Amino acid sequence: MYYVIAVLICIILFLVWIIMKYQRQIKDICRQLWFLKDHDSNMMISSEIRYGGVGYLTDTLNEIVELRKWERKIYLDKEKSISDIYTNLSHDIRTPLTSLDGYFQLLKESEIGEEQRHYITVMQERISSLKDMLEELFTFTKLQNDDYVLELCPCSLNRILKDTLFSYYDIWKENDIEPKFEITEESLIIEGNSQALGRTIRNIIKNGFEHGEKQFEVLLERKGQKAVLSLKNMVPEPGKIDISQIFERFYKADEARSDSSTGLGLSIAKEFVLRMNGDIQAEMEENWFCINIEFPLTKQTAG
Repeated sequence: MYYVIAVLICIILFLVWIIMKYQRQIKDICRQLWFLKDHDSNMMISSEIRYGGVGYLTDTLNEIVELRKWERKIYLDKEKSISDIYTNLSHDIRTPLTSLDGYFQLLKESEIGEEQRHYITVMQERISSLKDMLEELFTFTKLQNDDYVLELCPCSLNRILKDTLFSYYDIWKENDIEPKFEITEESLIIEGNSQALGRTIRNIIKNGFEHGEKQFEVLLERKGQKAVLSLKNMVPEPGKIDISQIFERFYKADEARSDSSTGLGLSIAKEFVLRMNGDIQAEMEENWFCINIEFPLTKQTAG
């Protein structure tokens, strides 16, 4: 009788040990799966035990992991191929366009009638628009390349903002636009790239011209250890703007009013801001479309 009880106890203990080992193994496999989900690794799923279907489960998971890696490689290769095509195509088209624009300049300065001069001006505007679109496509493609590095250094956000806004003086005057500026006098130094900052601001202003009305507001202030830049423009139909999609590539709120746009301007702005360790958000305040950008201040900022 005691012998039978002892045997049963041993069997029960053995089964408990098996169950505990199974539990530990399943937890370990789950841990490995979560690691593979969050990291780009060549690691394969491993298991200490092979019996009871655990070995079959491990082999099946490894086959799925290998399949996903293969699919991801194909996807990345295609993305790189498309990126290379865009880059080369943009470069190849920009060169003859620049040359063509030069010839139009010479033709415009020659002895021609007023009607011909008008047509030449229109063609030049179309060429300029096409060059801008190609430049956006080229920049966007470059930013999608993981090997691209944006060089950062201490920059005065105030100065870059003022220089960029001043470059639009003639355009605002021609279009009877009186923008409102509120720019702090305190020098706000951030770790950025002056060209990228200027391009970001220009893209946002250009977006305002394409989709907005003749009202612009620009605010730059300091909030704690951050520089906060807000660019607003009044829009005629705020319901047409999908804020959740505003930074997506090729998104256009109004196709009819953006014939000369690629829909990449705000996507490029976002990429530049993120590469400069900033944050960018869009919001609607009644009829005002607002882009808010935050940058951490460097130690060089006064105060």
